[in-house]
Amino acid sequence: MHTSGVGKSCLLLQFTDKRFQPVHDLTIGVEFGARMITIDGKQIKLQIWDTAGQESFRSITRSYYRGAAGALLVYDITRRDTFNHLTTWLEDARQHSNSNMVIMLIGNKSDLESRREVKKEEGEAFAREHGLIFMETSAKTASNVEEAFINTAKEIYEKIQEGVFDINNEVTFSTVYFFKVQNSPSLEGWTVKDLSFPFGCRIVCYCDKNGLK
Repeated sequence: MHTSGVGKSCLLLQFTDKRFQPVHDLTIGVEFGARMITIDGKQIKLQIWDTAGQESFRSITRSYYRGAAGALLVYDITRRDTFNHLTTWLEDARQHSNSNMVIMLIGNKSDLESRREVKKEEGEAFAREHGLIFMETSAKTASNVEEAFINTAKEIYEKIQEGVFDINNEVTFSTVYFFKVQNSPSLEGWTVKDLSFPFGCRIVCYCDKNGLK
């Protein structure tokens, strides 16, 4: 989550498709991506919501904060203004989201070191001050992209195991990037939870009585 042009969509594309697209259309509203990963020997499906950064879409993206378990707050290390606006975006997300949401701060475009305007130490200090995880990434070279998404997912998974998130009641795990964690692949013996979602969409989640297997 953050303003346009920081590389949110490129990060998602690199994580889901393993490719970089240098010219990318502005995200309109919300876009979606998914990928299977393995955590603690278990197959987990990540469904990721890529939200628009333009102010005109803020009311739409806020609706995706509700029930979110994790978020990537992204700024561009070559644009000081995107770093200066982090507090506003963070406050907005926390105001409209679960208090237990995992948030990772991402300084993107680390490949453009010669154009850097925000020091890595500044990102680290902001993360410490606000209780965030921090990492610098490059959607272009794929540096730390895998780690950013998977480490966020691992934090969410640990909270599920600790009972912080009840997947029988809180099945909309999303991030701005939004994460929605869903078990796979066998559905035999599972119960179906069918719930409504913003803008008329429906999500069908499958959970057994023990939650994640």
